[in-house]
Amino acid sequence: MPNVVTANRLIDGIVVYLAPDGGWVEELARAKLAGTEEETKALESEAAKAVAERRVVAVYPMEVALQDSVPVATSVRERIRASHRTTLTKDWYDVPL
Repeated sequence: MPNVVTANRLIDGIVVYLAPDGGWVEELARAKLAGTEEETKALESEAAKAVAERRVVAVYPMEVALQDSVPVATSVRERIRASHRTTLTKDWYDVPL
C-alpha cells in the first residue's frame, strides 16, 4: 500500500501532510505519495528537515488507500486526524466523520 508522511504543524498543532513541492498541506488528498519503502524513507528524510527547522513535529509515515487516485486514510485514528478533530476549534462539533 502507498504511504504519505504526516505531522503536526508546530505553530498551531494542525495535522499536515508532506506535499509534492516539499511544503505542508492540510488536505490528505494533496499529499505526496510514496509507493515503495525507499520512497517512504526519502519522504521521511525530507520531513526531518522541517522538524529541524521547527515547522512540524511528530512526523511519521502513514499508510493510505487510493480511491479514484486520491489518498484516503485507512485507519480510524488517521481518519479522525484527517478530519482535523484533534484540535479544539469553534466548529469542532460540526466536522463529520
